[in-house]
Parts: sequence; structure tokens; C-alpha cells
Amino acid sequence: MGLFSSINIAATGMSVERLRTDVIADNIANANTTRTADGGPYKKSTVIVQARAGAQYRGFSAPSEFDTTIGTGVRVAEIQKDTSEGRFVYDPTNPDAILSGPHAGYVEYPNIDIVTEMVDLISASRAYEANSSVIQGSKEMFQQALAIAQ
Repeated sequence: MGLFSSINIAATGMSVERLRTDVIADNIANANTTRTADGGPYKKSTVIVQARAGAQYRGFSAPSEFDTTIGTGVRVAEIQKDTSEGRFVYDPTNPDAILSGPHAGYVEYPNIDIVTEMVDLISASRAYEANSSVIQGSKEMFQQALAIAQ
């Protein structure tokens, strides 16, 4: 494990949390969008995160069955669209109202809950701050190590 591994790992977390924040902001901005270029209401987006592949670390011993994998951070696997139905509001005068079928006269709004999005936004912000604290702590540790060496 290299000297700057903790900084690199925290940086990947910060990058993912920044993207999560952008996607959540996009969801909130489109909470009332009933018509998109694809047709139909806006669909909520969710960031899917997964661990990045780690390097094998054997420490100071010979290879054994106890080899472990060191994490190298996280990455965005995909940005997934939620395909569930949105909420229906009866408004037959709206130009986006459904003309026929069981939902005739209803307008389908996006499947976005603002409260849930705000909670996710706070969570992403706190995770970003936590990763920033890791970088700051690593930086201080490196400075102290350099001070000892002098």
C-alpha cells in the first residue's frame, strides 16, 4: 500500500459523491417535468456505486491462503433510471393529460419524492465531507512525519 493510497481512495469517494449530488439536483429540478424529449414524464436517476478492483497484498509474509485484497476506492458503475410509475393527478385540461385508457384525464408526474431526495443530498454532502477529512488527516500525518525526520 503506497504512501498516498489513503488520499487516492478518499478522492475517488469525493468524485462519486460529487456526481451523486449532481444527479440528485437534476432529480429535484425535474420533479414536476411531465414531458421529456423521450416522451412521458421525467424518470428519477440513481447512481450505482461499486468498489474498484483492489491489488493483492501479502504484507511481509510468504504467499498464503490469508491473502487479502486492499481496496482502491469506489467508482460509478452506472446511472440507473427508475422505471416505476409516477404519481397521477387528475387534470384533463393539461396538454400532457392521458387521452385514453384507465388513466384518461390524468397527468403522470415524475416518481420523485422531494423529501427523499433532500435526505440523499444531505447524505452525499456528509460523505463528501468525510472523505475530505480523510485527505486532511493524511496530509497532517505526512507533515508530522516530515517534521520528525528533520
